[in-house]
Amino acid sequence: MIIERPSAARGHVSTGWLDSRHTFSFGQYYDAAWMGFGPLRVINEDRVDPGAGFAPHRHANMEILSYVVSGALSHRDSSGGGGVIGPGELQWMSAGHGVEHSEYNASNSEPVHFVQIWIQPARLNHAPAYAQRPADPDEVHGRWMLLASPDGDSGSVPIRQQARLRCARLDAGDTVQHALDPARMYWLQVVRGTVEVGGDTLQAGDARGYLDESIALQVAHAGEGRAEVLLFELPRD
Repeated sequence: MIIERPSAARGHVSTGWLDSRHTFSFGQYYDAAWMGFGPLRVINEDRVDPGAGFAPHRHANMEILSYVVSGALSHRDSSGGGGVIGPGELQWMSAGHGVEHSEYNASNSEPVHFVQIWIQPARLNHAPAYAQRPADPDEVHGRWMLLASPDGDSGSVPIRQQARLRCARLDAGDTVQHALDPARMYWLQVVRGTVEVGGDTLQAGDARGYLDESIALQVAHAGEGRAEVLLFELPRD
């Protein structure tokens, strides 16, 4: 089964300094039909004005990932984690039994565009933890890059769930494939640009979920400029 989630159907929240598009129910946006996808609970596409951000607030028992598309994001948390992440970098904060954190645009002149992701952990009440995956200076486009995994393979962030997050950046002529295991769930999120998937054209913000599928998922560059996609591999409920 293939589940379609068009960009225009997402929830939208604008507070002046924040423009946020919600793939699943979050905060002020609620839709009983879109409460998550397996352990994947949040995909928020956030754009934050220069110098603005999320004041310190508390979370528990959630794996929180932030992937920067453009600009720079500053993070601080009560476990001692902190840093600035730039384009192509991934930040992981495991909220564990409870942590207070903040995120701000690290620039006073340029907006930051990032994707905030929440994944339920496999076990509750770990100690909070933090890690960051830097951008690869020798990055090769047109291939899958492993950003997060249960065991930290290939320099990925070691998250506390049997899930994997991959990214591909595609230029003209690039195509990537991934064999889907029907025992797993998959969510494909287009971060920017235009791609062709299964004969259909998907734009930035569009997404598809895959259940009980054993196909070779193929994602091809389409349109103008660079395209970028995230692929979540998740355990079944």
